[in-house]
Amino acid sequence: QVQLVESGGGLVQPGGSLRLSCAASGSVFSINAMGWYRQAPGKQRELVTGITSGGSPNYADSVKGRFTISRDNAKNTVYLQMNSLKAEDTAVYYCKISVVTTGLRYLEVWGQGTLVTVSS
Repeated sequence: QVQLVESGGGLVQPGGSLRLSCAASGSVFSINAMGWYRQAPGKQRELVTGITSGGSPNYADSVKGRFTISRDNAKNTVYLQMNSLKAEDTAVYYCKISVVTTGLRYLEVWGQGTLVTVSS
């Protein structure tokens, strides 16, 4: 099996920054796309950003210019650098990866979520 462990959430003031990390472990053979989603209270989960195996990112319009996704393939880890945070960025952030296991199974795996609260 494959497990994801997220870290880096917390409370930050408007205009501040946070960096989220999501590390995969277990029976990882290769990781294709990696991404971050978020779910605010009372709202549906939405895609924030994703990155391909080749390193090409895409972003939701709401975070363009403020958030940056990156990945370290050697560490099976994806990062989300969040700058100029706004109150509306408050949500539980989830990472998701598309992975091929050592048993050559294709899986989509979700992290446990990490809470980001932007408030003064």
